[in-house]
Amino acid sequence: MDWIGSLIDWRLFGVIAGKVTLAYLLALPIGWEREQVQHSVGVRTFPLVAMASCGYVLLAGTIMTPDTEAARSRIIQGLTTGIGFIGGGAIMRGRGNVHGTATAASIWNTGVIGAAVAGSHFEIAIILSLINLITLHLLVPLKERAGQAGHKAPK
Repeated sequence: MDWIGSLIDWRLFGVIAGKVTLAYLLALPIGWEREQVQHSVGVRTFPLVAMASCGYVLLAGTIMTPDTEAARSRIIQGLTTGIGFIGGGAIMRGRGNVHGTATAASIWNTGVIGAAVAGSHFEIAIILSLINLITLHLLVPLKERAGQAGHKAPK
């Protein structure tokens, strides 16, 4: 068992586990909210996106090449594109309406939450999580009022 200790830096392991767990926990309420309003993605997808984003950015931080900054930038760019692709799958069109754009934007935001946690920008991650929840939950009456106003019969 002593050989495992020589392979793993347990202090670093604890830091990484804490960051990945925090990313997961900050995204969980967003996923829960989406699940409660019966969207196709929710309580499982959102935390997994945040956790994976955190993992990719943590991994990017370990890259040591002559082109380190550019390599890290490419990882972030690829992550952004990939999360956009996942979010695109949440958008549905039917009967002249488009649904799922808030869910798609929330998926993208969740990726940024994970990346912020990985970069130890906890303030950013917490603020993004809170604003995302406020937007999804508290702005529903405003959206409904705007929708009713937009569907009035022409005179």
